Amino acid sequence: MNNWLSVGLTLGMLGFGLSASVTAQQQNEAPELAEISQSLAPLGLQVNAVANSPMPGLLQVFTQRGLFFTSSDGRFFLEGNIYDLQQGELVNDVQMRNYIKQKLPSVAGSYIEYKAPDEKYVVYAFTDPTCGYCQKLHNEMKQYNDAGITLRYLAFPRGGLTSKTALDMQHLWCSRNQQKAMDLAKDNKRNPPAMCDNPVKMHYELGQSFGINGTPALVLANGRLIPGYQPVAGLLKQLETN
Repeated sequence: MNNWLSVGLTLGMLGFGLSASVTAQQQNEAPELAEISQSLAPLGLQVNAVANSPMPGLLQVFTQRGLFFTSSDGRFFLEGNIYDLQQGELVNDVQMRNYIKQKLPSVAGSYIEYKAPDEKYVVYAFTDPTCGYCQKLHNEMKQYNDAGITLRYLAFPRGGLTSKTALDMQHLWCSRNQQKAMDLAKDNKRNPPAMCDNPVKMHYELGQSFGINGTPALVLANGRLIPGYQPVAGLLKQLETN
C-alpha cells in the first residue's frame, strides 16, 4: 500500500469533512457521489460508487483500490474488515459481491478461457505468469476442467502496469494463439513481441477496484473473491456450497 494511505489508515480514521448533505443517510437518502469524490480526492481515491452501509452511521465507498468506509458525517475514514456478529458474516465480502457481479460483464470476450468439456462452474482467475502459485494452478488445469470448472484468465501484473511483466502480458494477449502463449508464459518461456489493443490495463485496474493486491485471485460467478491458490477439491467444495 502506498505511503499516502498506510500512515493515516493505520490509525483507522482520517478526518476529512464532507458536505452536510451526506448526513441525509440518516434519513435513508442516497449520499452524494460527487461530494464524496471531492472529499476523498486528497487521498488519491477515485470513487466509483457509494451507498449506505449495513452498519448504522457508516457509508461504504467503492474505489479504484477497493472498499472503504466513512462515517455518515464524513469526519472519519475507515479501512479494514467489518464483521456482522449477528449474521456471522464479513460485511466487506458480502457488499463486494454485488459490486463485483455488476463489473464482471465488462470483461466479456477479453479473457483467456480454458473451458471444461462438461462445464458446471465458471471461475475468473486474475493471474501473473511469473507467480509461482499461478503456475501451480495452471499445471493443474486438466484437473480443474475434468471437475467441470472452466477457468477464465484475467491479467494482473503484480509489478504494476509499467513493469516488464505487464509488457509481456500484452504480448501474450496479442498472440494469435492465446492459450499456447499462456502455456508458454506459465512455463517461464517468452512469447514473441506482438502488440495490439489489449485488455491488460483494464483487467489490472478492475482487479484493483475489487481490492486485489496479489495473485492468483479467484472470482466466483456469484461475485465472491477468493485470494490465493485453491486446489481442485477445495475449490470444488466452495463452488458447491455457494
